[in-house]
Amino acid sequence: MRHYSIRGPVTEVTDVLIPASRRRADTSYVRVHRTARLPARVSQLGPLRYAPPARAVADAVRGLDDLREVRAVVADAVQRGSCRVQDLGTELTAGPNAGSALFREALADVAEGIRSAAEGDLKHVLARSGLPMPLFNPEVFAGDTFIAKPDGWWPDEGVAVEVDSVEWHLSPEDHARTLARGRRMAKYQLNVLRFTPRQIRKEPAVVVADIRAALAGARGRPKLNLRTVPA
Repeated sequence: MRHYSIRGPVTEVTDVLIPASRRRADTSYVRVHRTARLPARVSQLGPLRYAPPARAVADAVRGLDDLREVRAVVADAVQRGSCRVQDLGTELTAGPNAGSALFREALADVAEGIRSAAEGDLKHVLARSGLPMPLFNPEVFAGDTFIAKPDGWWPDEGVAVEVDSVEWHLSPEDHARTLARGRRMAKYQLNVLRFTPRQIRKEPAVVVADIRAALAGARGRPKLNLRTVPA
């Protein structure tokens, strides 16, 4: 996953796939995995051969026991364009069942549009709130004009939720793009609520109350003439 710049757990262990017929033992920082499904295609850098991104992600998350961590890895791989949801689905089906429960749940979330651990936390909070679930990361248009891809979007009410994380604003260019996006959303009268990942984790009641009030306040207002394309 480091080779493909996919975020994952920090470890000094190197996992190595070997044919099922071979007999080799773990040693030092090397952990071997006998498999009947050696990847047909690999990425080669010098003498090293790396499993494809989807296989690397699938093998890694089967060793994790925290849904939030699994979701973060799967979402990051898809968000970065390293692999598609379909590719991960193929690995889920073809691989072992052991350790696949959290992988399956996280992949279902990502297939619905979840693209970060914080968005997964938001979905978890909303699932317990009784509020309607938004669309995650859809594309919103005014006619043929692209407006934005909000993290959460209730199209009937015109309410959007944005998860503001400092990691996406590390450069002036990123900050400028965020501001331009905000102006477009305001121009087309999207009601945007902004929360930090910490607020979602530590103050879920406040988050739910703000969203509930925004959705209630939208009732009776003319519906925005916008087009929504789900993720």
